[in-house]
Amino acid sequence: MRPSHIIEYGLTNRSVQLFVEDFALVSESAPSKERLLHEATRLVQERGFGATSISDLLAAVGLKKGSLYFHFTSKRELGLSVLERARAQFAEFRRAALVGETPEAQLHHFFGAVLSAHRQSGFVGGCLWGNTALEMSDTDAEYARFVAGVFDEWIAQIEAVIAAGQAEGQFRADVPACDMALHVVSGIEGGIMQSRLRKSEEPLRSVLDSLEALLKPLSPKTICANEGAS
Repeated sequence: MRPSHIIEYGLTNRSVQLFVEDFALVSESAPSKERLLHEATRLVQERGFGATSISDLLAAVGLKKGSLYFHFTSKRELGLSVLERARAQFAEFRRAALVGETPEAQLHHFFGAVLSAHRQSGFVGGCLWGNTALEMSDTDAEYARFVAGVFDEWIAQIEAVIAAGQAEGQFRADVPACDMALHVVSGIEGGIMQSRLRKSEEPLRSVLDSLEALLKPLSPKTICANEGAS
């Protein structure tokens, strides 16, 4: 195994840890609505919305159909509630993971937290947002808009960190922060997909290492070479 630049972060940050632990089994004494949302999230992340049936969900939580329709009027309302809940959790994950004394440290810690979170999941399920984008982009405009909004929030947050790092000379400044942020998010999504496919951390780890290398400031020699080429 080749050496990695990513620090092996333990999930000591409680908010990051809770994001991962949410996919563990909830107590049977938990309110039925929370149990339904929790299990629906797990099933949807592994199977997708279309392949997750109401009967599968009820069997998983051990509840009757009446319990479901007491809280949700339809499978669609349940699905949107799953996304709303996941959106809030992912926002908290980003807030907790993007920490550090410098923009470079913040992004480095975020990369480590992403790797740790997916390692803890055993690379099962992948990313709910990437999964749903692939499943719903061509078939359900409302779901697609919702997921696009989550990606917009994520990209904007990464863009702010990169812009701050560029201003401090910690990241390369020859590419706009908005473009670099899109590249970071797209790279992470691709790494998650490949690690899920292969049930190995190596693809995601490799992507994160490459993103860190890509973000580094250009050397004066590289800058001169680029200017000469243009």
